[in-house]
Amino acid sequence: MTPALSVLDLVPVRTGQTSAQAVAASLALAARADELGYRRYWFAEHHNMPAVASTTPPVLAAAAAARTRSIRVGSGGVMLPNHAPLVVAEQFAALEAIAPGRVDLGIGRAPGSDPVITQLLRMSGTTSDVDRFPDHIRDILALTSAEGAGYRLAGRPDGEDHYRVHATPAATGAPELWLLGSSDYSAQLAAAFGLPYVFANHFSGEGLERALELYRQNFQPSAYLDAPRTFLTANAVVADTAAEADERMLPQARMMARLRGGRPLVALETVEQARDAEGSDHLAAPLVDALRRRWFVGAAAEQRDRLAAFAAAHGVDEIMVSPVAGAYDAEPMDAATGRTRTLELLAA
Repeated sequence: MTPALSVLDLVPVRTGQTSAQAVAASLALAARADELGYRRYWFAEHHNMPAVASTTPPVLAAAAAARTRSIRVGSGGVMLPNHAPLVVAEQFAALEAIAPGRVDLGIGRAPGSDPVITQLLRMSGTTSDVDRFPDHIRDILALTSAEGAGYRLAGRPDGEDHYRVHATPAATGAPELWLLGSSDYSAQLAAAFGLPYVFANHFSGEGLERALELYRQNFQPSAYLDAPRTFLTANAVVADTAAEADERMLPQARMMARLRGGRPLVALETVEQARDAEGSDHLAAPLVDALRRRWFVGAAAEQRDRLAAFAAAHGVDEIMVSPVAGAYDAEPMDAATGRTRTLELLAA
């Protein structure tokens, strides 16, 4: 069976590209994904990274919603320790009003940045504490519901101590909440809450089978979901030829090597820049073979077959691809030529 396809976008920023150009390229990519019949389009949350402009998923999702008709839009995900639950609930309730019935709220437990950025985010107001993550998931579910969330006020007389809060005044629907993670914790929490779950396979393939097993075996039916629901993420670089795909893979492979090696981060190199640098520093050489096994890199027919086999092996009917094809020097700054071609070839 051919799995449904979705997109995870980090809004990559290449050398010489402005944030405005990077965002324009990603919004054009979202519109193309909608035309191609992709199921959902999620934006990640990362901070202070020269190669990533996806810092505010709800803002980007709103812009994507305005440029699309049927594709679901949302976050993959909002890193809840950085934000007050009420703010998240209000943002996604507003998104649901903008694009009724096609909003996903993917939530993660990691901060998604370094300690300095986490502290700066927390200076703006009360934020979620990691240890209270389950409580704040409950809060968001209640706040985005039509009934709202009820709170008891200490020190008030009986009958005057109840306070109700709504994320939006008159909700007619709610965003669909997904728990995201790359550890056993999120899988078990999603199962206990009866919520859909996504394992961050594009980031870390370690522990995938165990996480899915824990989620499925421990799932408790809920008002939100009566059976386990999950899909997988995967990095993909698909081109008209396998040789071109290999070339377009190199900039992201070198970025992964920088991340894993604790090296200073830079804007994403172009294919030519990556090729020239790799010839002298061999930065990605130790990783390339392992990444090629985990990623989906090559010509269209082979990679479509590999994705279908990957989905079947793990019992899912949907794959969310993160299109990580690099750009050539001559390609327009406000377009995602290689990433667009990846989506077109996979959807063919």
